[in-house]
Amino acid sequence: MATAYDIILKPMITEQSMAGAEDKKYVFQVAKTANKVEIAKAVEEIFGVKVCKVNTVNVQGKLKRSGRYPEGRRASIKKAIITLTEDSKTIEFFEGVV
Repeated sequence: MATAYDIILKPMITEQSMAGAEDKKYVFQVAKTANKVEIAKAVEEIFGVKVCKVNTVNVQGKLKRSGRYPEGRRASIKKAIITLTEDSKTIEFFEGVV
């Protein structure tokens, strides 16, 4: 059985994700095997908020080259966009970043 910290791996801090933070939308990198229900429960447990909706996206790793011939790939990840309810408090971790 996975813990909440095994499901939520790290927050994703980008310009686009910080723009969504104003609307109570937060983006996290999550475990590839996690489903939406597990992700929602993990966020509620870790941050003490109420989750309204969870959207997930599987992001394929980019093809990268270093030099002429060696070719590799960045790791593929799964990210989750978490929308909180209107009456829920905000996630304090993202407040100082903007």
